[in-house]
Amino acid sequence: MGLLGLIVGYTLGSGGAGVPAIGAIGAPAAPTPPSVPTAAAPEAPPAGDVKPVDPAVDHIRGNPDAAVSVIEYSDFECPFCSRNHPTMQQIVDTYGDDVNWVYRHFPLAFHPNAQKAAEASECAAEEGKFWEMADMIMEKGSDNTQLEAYAAAIGLNAAAFKECLDSGRMAAKVQSDMTEGSSAGVSGTPGNIVLKNGTKDSRMVSGAQPFAAFQTVIDEMLK
Repeated sequence: MGLLGLIVGYTLGSGGAGVPAIGAIGAPAAPTPPSVPTAAAPEAPPAGDVKPVDPAVDHIRGNPDAAVSVIEYSDFECPFCSRNHPTMQQIVDTYGDDVNWVYRHFPLAFHPNAQKAAEASECAAEEGKFWEMADMIMEKGSDNTQLEAYAAAIGLNAAAFKECLDSGRMAAKVQSDMTEGSSAGVSGTPGNIVLKNGTKDSRMVSGAQPFAAFQTVIDEMLK
């Protein structure tokens, strides 16, 4: 008797978390014969309605005036997002002033710590330490019981951070990012959009993809 099970798939592709899709697992598929050609990976599709990068509002790592931005819609509790984090840094390190990394929030409902972690990063941003908090959460893990300890570790004002987090006033900023991400076509995390700034030329690179997947799209936009 075959063993039946359930798998959860990512609607946008491999290497990401998103809207669950249910399917059955049957017997293992036979390997594809070597003589049968395999299809090439599809090109990164255009994104939807992408909000332009705004240095006054967005969290930007790298040159704020870069020709190209990689906009990451992310969830601090998503394991694929933590895997994506160093790849984003590699992009900034490799391309220098030509490409920046923009972080926007997309906490998924089935990650119980993600929303408050996103709000915590915005509270840290009030003291100019968004990226320090983001890096800390990605490194240590999204745990709501540890957010105040993380704040102390990066040198935030403890009372101000607690007041901000407890008030919930950053929830609107997080929700705004999510709404804009949905308009751009994001439905799972990490949802990465490569945008040629000053234009509507954008490409969606879904999931925690290797550096080379981004490199192909970025190099084309920089021509």
